[in-house]
Amino acid sequence: MAVWESELDELMRTRGSALVRYAYMLSGDRALAEDLVQDALVKVYSRLRGVPGRGRSVAVAQGSQAHDLESPFTNAEGYVRRAVLTIYLDGYRKRQRWTGVKHLLADDDSTRGADQAASARVDVMAALAKLGARERACVVLRYFEDMTVPQIADALGTAQGTVKRYLSDATANLQEILRPDDFRPAEGRAAR
Repeated sequence: MAVWESELDELMRTRGSALVRYAYMLSGDRALAEDLVQDALVKVYSRLRGVPGRGRSVAVAQGSQAHDLESPFTNAEGYVRRAVLTIYLDGYRKRQRWTGVKHLLADDDSTRGADQAASARVDVMAALAKLGARERACVVLRYFEDMTVPQIADALGTAQGTVKRYLSDATANLQEILRPDDFRPAEGRAAR
């Protein structure tokens, strides 16, 4: 058994539960805490393994010193604790970034079936029918025919500013019409 393997074994026998408790304090989840410790052990001790048969030294975050695979590894628990913290913070940052952008996905987490697509199409058609003729024409030309504002203005014989106003008004009206009932303001409260 290599020196690093015996150190790893000793660390887990004597301090394994303390490392898991430390990770649990960070994450608040027992399973995640165990995963964090395992990932940290892999991160720290994979640097110590080296290439079999070569007996080379590997640089470890011990200042500028390199760790000799045949010498004892000092403060292994400290390195593992630091790795647990680093891995946890990296995951936290990723979750925060995801929370900030997941609402931008076009589809929700469940897969959309044909019945949902047909229902959405019917809802949009009904909402378009509630718009005025000019607003509806601007929305259809802009979002269904993919025309630019100048092209719409030429097609309808109006000014570009008028087309922009119609599109703005229509968008606001469609948002209100298509808003789910559970997101509508309650009666008696002012809408923001």
